[in-house]
Parts: sequence; structure tokens; C-alpha cells
Amino acid sequence: MSPFSGLTLGVVVTYLSLIVALPLAALVWQSTKSGDTGFWQSLTSPEAVSALKLTLLASLAVALVNAIAGTVIAWVLVRDEFPGKGVVNALIDLPFALPTIVAGLTMLALYGPRSPLGIDVAYTRTAIVLALLFVTLPFVVRTVQPVLQELDRELEEAAESLGASDWQTFWHIVFPNLLPGILSGVALAFAKAVGEFGSVVIITGNIPFKTEVSSVYIFGQIESGNTSGAAAASVVLLAISFGVLLLIGAFRRWATRHHA
Repeated sequence: MSPFSGLTLGVVVTYLSLIVALPLAALVWQSTKSGDTGFWQSLTSPEAVSALKLTLLASLAVALVNAIAGTVIAWVLVRDEFPGKGVVNALIDLPFALPTIVAGLTMLALYGPRSPLGIDVAYTRTAIVLALLFVTLPFVVRTVQPVLQELDRELEEAAESLGASDWQTFWHIVFPNLLPGILSGVALAFAKAVGEFGSVVIITGNIPFKTEVSSVYIFGQIESGNTSGAAAASVVLLAISFGVLLLIGAFRRWATRHHA
């Protein structure tokens, strides 16, 4: 290893320790300040369990919808030409740039009591899914899009020349190449949805046992002075998100090697 490589490695390790590792360690330490009993009681309270169940179910639904819709959108952006394509392509990144609290206000204006569409789903679980779909839209699109752009079209043409149907070509030639990108996008969308706060805090009403998600529950615990309980719930969300990322990452690598 060259001196330059050793220096850059040291900088990377130091930076990640300060920005990621130490804050996470502090969070875990904070969650254990009330002891094992307090930690477990914080996690098993009816309100905490209800919020976690709702969060996971909504995040899973959003991830599955994104897997399909994001792939279709990426396909259209890469394979089709139509007026306004550049505008649509730019809109995909809007949730990245828009503050999530603004996204919540936007969703409330569109789907709230004064909706110009006559659709009022504010303070319902449907509102949670819509808000999460908005903020997680780009993840699958932006992970699948470059894969489609680099995909060798000659393989598809060869399959079609041998008599394969469009569906057979997609399933046997295109989809295996897209799968790693889809899985990466789904994992990122799920992790984002699990911890989302700004876009759901306004439109959902934060009603315990009905529309309260875990991130809002954690905020409520902080406001009430129960920082240990908030940290305990945060550790659970962190563990779930990290576990999903690791699991899908491992499956993606397996799928890539298997296809190769």
C-alpha cells in the first residue's frame, strides 16, 4: 500500500467515524440509559408497537409499488421518445431537492379537505402511503435507468430474431440485468420510507393507533422528555433499515453472480 493510499484510507475511516459511527454509538448508548427493562418496555408499549407495525406495512407497500412503477418509468424514459421528456426526467429528481415538510404541505393541499380534485384522504393511512410514494419515487427509477441505458440491445434483437416474444425477451434477457438495480432501489426506498418524518407529520394527523408512524412517535417521545424511549425506538428502526439493506445487497450480489 502506497503512503497516499494509507493517508486516504485514514481520512475515510476518520470521516465515517465522526459522521456515522460515533453518532450511532451515542444513539445506542442513549437507548440503554434506562436499563434493559426500560428499553424493552419502551419497545413493547402498545403505542410503539402500533406505530412500528404501521410503519413497516406502509414502507413495504411503498417499496413494492416503487419496484413496479419505478421500473416502468425508467423504461419509458430510456426507451421512448415523447414531447416534454426532459421535463419529466427532471421532475423525477424533485423529491430529492424538495424539503420533505414542503412535500407534506403539497400533499395536504392536493389531497386534503380543500383538495382541488375533490379527494380528501388527509389523516388516513392512505395519506401515509401517498406521501411516502412521493418522497421515494426517484430511488428505483435512478437505479434502473443507467442499467437500461448500458444494456446491450443486440441481445434483445438476437432473441427476437430467434422467435422470442416481447415478454420472453424481457423476462429472460432484460429482467435479469435489471434485477440488481431494482433491488437496490427497493432497499433504498424502503429504508427512506421507514425513517420518513417531514412528509407525513402534517398530512397524517399523527393519531395514535391509527395514523401515527414510528418517526412521529419518536418525535412525540422526545417532546415529552422520554429521550431513552425515543432512542430505543430509533435503534429498532435503524436495525431494520440496516438489516434490509444488507439482505437485499447480499441477494443482489448473488443474483449478479448467478446471472453471470
